[in-house]
Amino acid sequence: MPRSDRPHHAWNRIPRPAFGADYNPEQWSRSTWKDDVRLMGEASVNLVNLGVFAWSWIEPAPDAFDFSGLDEVIALLYDAGIAVDLATPTAAPPLWFSHAHPESLPVTADGRRLAPGSRQAYCPSSPTYRERAAVVTRHLAERYGDHPAVVMWHINNEYANGNPHCWCDISADAFRRWLRTTYGDDLDALNDRWGSAVWGMRYSDWDQVAPPRPSTSSLSPGLWLDFCRFSDAEHLACFRAERDIVRAHSPGRPVTTNFMTSSLRWSDYWRWAREVDIVSNDHYLSSEDPERAADLAFAADLTRGLAAGQPWMLMEHSTSAVQWQPRNIAKTPGEMARNTLTHLARGADATLFFQWRQSAYGPEKWHSAMLPHGGEDTRVWRETKALGSTVAALADVAGSTCPRADIALLLDYEAMWALQLPHRPSSDLTYTGVLRDWHRALWELGLSCDLVSGPGEPGEQRLLLVPSLYALSAGTARALEDYAARGGHLVVGPFSGVADPHDRVHPGPYPGVLRDLLGLRVDEYLPLAAGASVGLDDGSTGLLWAERVLPDPETEVESRFADGPARGGPAVLRHGTARYLATRPDSASLLRLLPRWAAEAGCAAPVGGAGRGVEVTRRSTPDGGSWLFAVNHTDQPARVATTGVDVLSGTRSPGVLTIPAGEVAVVAETPQ
Repeated sequence: MPRSDRPHHAWNRIPRPAFGADYNPEQWSRSTWKDDVRLMGEASVNLVNLGVFAWSWIEPAPDAFDFSGLDEVIALLYDAGIAVDLATPTAAPPLWFSHAHPESLPVTADGRRLAPGSRQAYCPSSPTYRERAAVVTRHLAERYGDHPAVVMWHINNEYANGNPHCWCDISADAFRRWLRTTYGDDLDALNDRWGSAVWGMRYSDWDQVAPPRPSTSSLSPGLWLDFCRFSDAEHLACFRAERDIVRAHSPGRPVTTNFMTSSLRWSDYWRWAREVDIVSNDHYLSSEDPERAADLAFAADLTRGLAAGQPWMLMEHSTSAVQWQPRNIAKTPGEMARNTLTHLARGADATLFFQWRQSAYGPEKWHSAMLPHGGEDTRVWRETKALGSTVAALADVAGSTCPRADIALLLDYEAMWALQLPHRPSSDLTYTGVLRDWHRALWELGLSCDLVSGPGEPGEQRLLLVPSLYALSAGTARALEDYAARGGHLVVGPFSGVADPHDRVHPGPYPGVLRDLLGLRVDEYLPLAAGASVGLDDGSTGLLWAERVLPDPETEVESRFADGPARGGPAVLRHGTARYLATRPDSASLLRLLPRWAAEAGCAAPVGGAGRGVEVTRRSTPDGGSWLFAVNHTDQPARVATTGVDVLSGTRSPGVLTIPAGEVAVVAETPQ
């Protein structure tokens, strides 16, 4: 959704900055509810996400609705001044529904119908599921649509997490209908797009079209890509249906659903972001990743991009360990605060956890919570209370935004889907890997970055990085050409511009529709053996991949391969303001090359002291308010250039502020 189209009233009722958690009172006796609300007050909780998995609680039998428990909990929260983000519970159909309608259960690619008994056990194309989801949503919206405690709505939970695709016969029928609409009921057009002449797999009747189920050998990539688009569209249709019911009965209250941006899987969140009133995200670190702090920044930057630069919500993260990782490693002291404030620093106006009280039973009982099993006499509870006070102290920051970055990183979900299909030249050349590598390098350098779906104005994005764009349309290629023609600096990674959105190779020499923009031809792609690398004559190292490149006469060769299968040939080339890399630079090479490219594009230099584990970001307001966030993820003190007063400690900085190891400063900056 364009920035100007987002509802201006979206945050009107929501406390900011919001601090809280998923609350699941159905897991606890009534005697616990009052204690929960009391302790929420002690922790400065002002918003809870309520009812996410409560379908069987409020509808224990078909049409036998019982809202007494939910009524009581909402009343307790309202009396305590705690706002409610009320969820539709449709991510967890009750067992009575699944047993009455087994056809609603999802089916795997090999034809196994999954059993009920867990969340997300539904086919998004199922008419009976959609019908009953609409019924429970309507009852909730009618009952609570005007309740003063309910300040916003949360639809379902983590769409496509666990069941991104369903291969049942109902889905197959829906897929055919979607294709007939998409291709104008023109089967010849579908055959052309999918290249069904290969192996004689031409369709002569729509009934022959089926989802990409296992066969004797490979299936059409075009079929796979359209099935991915269809599956995403079906989940989005489920969201829209519930959202529209809620809007009809609860006007003026924003509606959202929680994304999982860091997973980079099967949802095109650029499309989803246009459908929500406030963008929200769930983010869980990999506890064993030594560079996990960089993943915090990646998830936050992407979520901010999806929100078109406007404030967004962190709907879920963890106080400490999460139960679904191989080793349930706890966060170190202070890490919870650094994690939370990193999201705030990068544009969030709400930071919530999963969940409030740690479950005593069930699959998530070893998932950390704001209130642990051990209760109030625990490190996590003490840190939670302290963090609540810290977030409350940042009230003046709420509503501010992060200034637009000079550097943008392009993310194209459909290009990602296409690259990760089987039978690419190298299974090592992954989209998610290269995208994260480039963002991590910018993070280590202290260079701010926006995630974008395409090129903007050169004055807004001085440097546009496109590490991977295997599949793209001619329209996207023209947009990149226009960006460069207007003076924007562009860097394109290897194996880009090759195929169209249906995975048909663009005609002519590689790199297809990017050939004129980049001023070169690729004679041959030369993937490397497992573990191999290539050296460049500028001291850089390339991983996974090389190409035999033939530059146009006006194209400058900035470095050449010093060894490997393309030895002596161009490795980094420049054509006007556009660069092309014929290999994947390793981390050390990116750390050396990116500052040079940023300086040439006129990008602002990092704040003094930023980088190498010290995050420095800003949030500002149109009237001149400015806050510098400095998050020290290292085990050494950090010195950051800033003038003003640290809101958290009261320390005044005359020009340089020292941030202790593992600590955070938020400086209300003094105008210079």
